[in-house]
Parts: sequence; structure tokens; C-alpha cells
Amino acid sequence: MASEPLVGGDARLRRARIAAATLFLTNGALFANLLPRFPEIKTELAMSNAVYGAAVASFSAGALIAGPTAAMLIRRFQSARVVVATTIALGSFILLAGVAPTPLVFAGALLLAGASDSISDVAQNVNGLRLQRVYGRSIINSLHAIWAVGAVIGGLMGAGAIAAHIPRPLHLGVAGALFCGIVCVAYRFLLRGPDHDDHPSARPGAEVKAGPRTYLALLALVGLAVAGATVEDAGSSWATLYLRDNLGAPGAVAVFGYVSLVGFLCLGRLVGDRLVDRFGDRVVARAGGLITAAGMGLALTFPTVPGSIIGFAAAGFGVATVIPAAMRTADELPGLRPGTGLTMLTWLMRFGFLGAPLIVGVVSDAYGLRIGLLSVPAAGVAIILLAGALRSRRRT
Repeated sequence: MASEPLVGGDARLRRARIAAATLFLTNGALFANLLPRFPEIKTELAMSNAVYGAAVASFSAGALIAGPTAAMLIRRFQSARVVVATTIALGSFILLAGVAPTPLVFAGALLLAGASDSISDVAQNVNGLRLQRVYGRSIINSLHAIWAVGAVIGGLMGAGAIAAHIPRPLHLGVAGALFCGIVCVAYRFLLRGPDHDDHPSARPGAEVKAGPRTYLALLALVGLAVAGATVEDAGSSWATLYLRDNLGAPGAVAVFGYVSLVGFLCLGRLVGDRLVDRFGDRVVARAGGLITAAGMGLALTFPTVPGSIIGFAAAGFGVATVIPAAMRTADELPGLRPGTGLTMLTWLMRFGFLGAPLIVGVVSDAYGLRIGLLSVPAAGVAIILLAGALRSRRRT
């Protein structure tokens, strides 16, 4: 049975938006609690840069394996149910990764966490894009901003746990229970029922077969999303290591490379909805690509702890709207079943999260992490070149 219509001023709609934002916050916070503990896990398990990069990449490998099932699961069980179940699974596997006794167990736990996250990611975006269609204006960037808020909260929780010498099992166990409990409470306020009854492809006269242009556009959108994913991975996988090992920052300071990237990612998304409604996704993405390439390029050319933190911040701000814009455009590609374009994009985007740590790890072992992080300004250039796949103006 279809869900009841909701109007913009309805209190139910406001509660649904808060609940959807909670999904994004929780998703960002759960994994971010583990990220500051990566350096100590790497040291305790005696992993080289290449082994560590491969282990971290297993998160994306799990996402690639499970990602294609997301659209089917959402059509069968609805996005609200799917996101709650996979969030609980994500929290459990993050705890397992944090207490892993060997690199193999660490990689296996991240593999299962990535599988859970890939399905949860699609489900929360399906719910958010459905809510956006009800609002009739862009809200998806603000929802992704809340994800960044959650990531900052999780990163700060991890940094605080390190500073307070809280054992990883206790820290990650409490964090998992807290955020999974929040999602269970939010579930009752989410939009229920079929997620795609109001999707553009479900409207009368919208039956169009996908042609070569559709798939070329999807390929360009995947390139954009991979570029954005490469920048985000640089913050999550390498920023703390770079500031600690290459620049000599203390552990509690080194984490601010990641926190600054995610913090300014959040800021960019908070202002992103107004910017894309006014200028269009294409212009905003190109300007962001320029900021990313210039900011991180200068930070790597003149390496200092403050300059590098600023460089990671510029990179986060620059790519803020890229992945939400690519998701929104892919979700409305003509000729694809509801949810298919978004699922294909988020699945293929995971190649960026899979390949980036592997490439950076191998390059870093050969030439140093500073050279490996040139992937960030390169991603900024790629965004400038591929942004033409996005809409120049947002349709009303």
C-alpha cells in the first residue's frame, strides 16, 4: 500500500526529514569512530603500507560484492527497513574490525562492514531523494552534510578515546550500541511504503528505453563520484598517517587532517543546496574541483602541519556537492527502473574507494605518502573535466 501524501508544512514531513538526517548522521559516525584507531591497529598488527592499504580496500571490496543487491532489497523490503537492518550489521562488523587479532581478520571484518554499508548507503539515499521529491527543492546536500557532521562526531569520539586511553573494544562497543539505538528510534518517523511511486520513471509517458547516451552519462557520473570518493578516502585512510608519520604531528593533532576534511565537507554541503538551486550542479562542481586541486596541491608543495590541515579542508569543501549531485542525476537517468541508476552509481563508485587506498599505498611504499596524495589534486582536475554530465540548472 502506498504511503499517505505529505505536504511541505506537515509536522510528519518535518519529522521524516529529521529521521532521514539521523540515518545519514549515524552512517557517518559509526565508521568514523574506527578511523582514528587505524594507525594503532596498523602498528599492532605490523602491517606495511601496501598490506594496510589492501586491508582498508577490503571495505570497498565488500561493498562491490553486495552493492548490486541494494535496489532489489529496497523494492522488496522498503528503504526504511533495509537501512535499519544494515546499520546494525555495520556497527557489529566495525567492532569486530577494532578487536581483530590478525590482518586477515581485520580485512574480513572490513569486507563485511563494507557490504553492509553499501546497502545502507543506497537505502538512506533512496529515502532522502524520495523526501526531496516531496519537498520540491534540493535537500539532498543538507542530508549529506549531516553525514559529515556524524563523521566529525565519530572522529572526535575516536580522538577523545585515544587521548583518554579508552580500550578499543569498550570505545567501539559503546559507540555501536549508541548509534544503532538512535537508528531504531528514528525508524518509526521515516517515510514508509513503496519508495518509487512518485519517481520520474513511474510517471505516465515516462517509458523510455535506455540508450547509449544514458550509459555514457552514467559512466561520466561514475567518474565524478569516483573522483569525490578518492578525495574522501584520502581523508579517512591517509590524512592521519600523513600528518603523524610524515610531518611529525602528535596523534591527537594528526586526526585533525581527517576532521578538517570532513568538517569542511559538511560546511560545503550545508550551503550546497542553495548554490545548486541557483547556479546548477555543473557550475558548483567545477568551482569545487578547482578549489580541491589548488588547495591540496599547495599543501603538498609546501608541506607543514597547519598547511596540510588547511589543504585537506579545501579538498573536503571542494568535493562537497559532487557525490550528491552525481547520485541525484543518476537516479533520474531516462530508461532505467526506479532505483537502478542510483544503485549502479553507488556500486561502481566503490571502485574509487577500492582502488584509491591500493594505489596510494603502493605509490607511497615506492615514493612516499606525499607523492601518493597527489591523487587528491588529480581528482579535482577530473571533476572539472567531467562536470558536464551534471545539469547546468536544477529542474523545478
